Amino acid sequence: MATVIDVTEHESFYRSSEELLAGVDHVRESPRDRGVLDLVVVRPATCDRRILDTATLDLELGVLGDTWIERGSSRTADGGPNPEAQVTVMNSRVADLVAATRDRWPLAGDQLYVDLDLSTANLPTGALLRIGDAELEVTAAPHTGCAQFKVRFGVEALRLTATPDGRLLRLRGINTRVVRGGDIRTGDTIEVVRP
Repeated sequence: MATVIDVTEHESFYRSSEELLAGVDHVRESPRDRGVLDLVVVRPATCDRRILDTATLDLELGVLGDTWIERGSSRTADGGPNPEAQVTVMNSRVADLVAATRDRWPLAGDQLYVDLDLSTANLPTGALLRIGDAELEVTAAPHTGCAQFKVRFGVEALRLTATPDGRLLRLRGINTRVVRGGDIRTGDTIEVVRP
């Protein structure tokens, strides 16, 4: 059974810049090759989040039950969904740092929360991530903070993700696309597929 969250019912919580900076070293210690899928979230509507124990990644639709396919993008010529941003992935240590409690992680708006090093050094464009039966490819599409991220986690959290170091560490997360569909489950190993 899925847990449903209305993001409008959550109060904002802001950490200070000092608290945020102090947590970055913990993020740097994230596993590089094999991590864990800590949380799966779909967005069935604009302000709704549904936490799932299991999900299916689909080549055309992304995470089944999510409205990615219905959302337009200013980054596509026709304004349709951006295939380079089909599934968003956020480091769970960063989510915990900015959100303060696990029940607030889904407010970030990402679909997968993983304990894995998402930095550009560890996951260059084209890197593959294997989770359960599925595989994702890291795309070049930048994943940046938005107005909602600022409202929910504060200007200091947004600024941290936009610093040069924050961008290299990809504190805001990464965009991926499904290259092999399949089922995933919270607690699955997420593995970097290296040549």
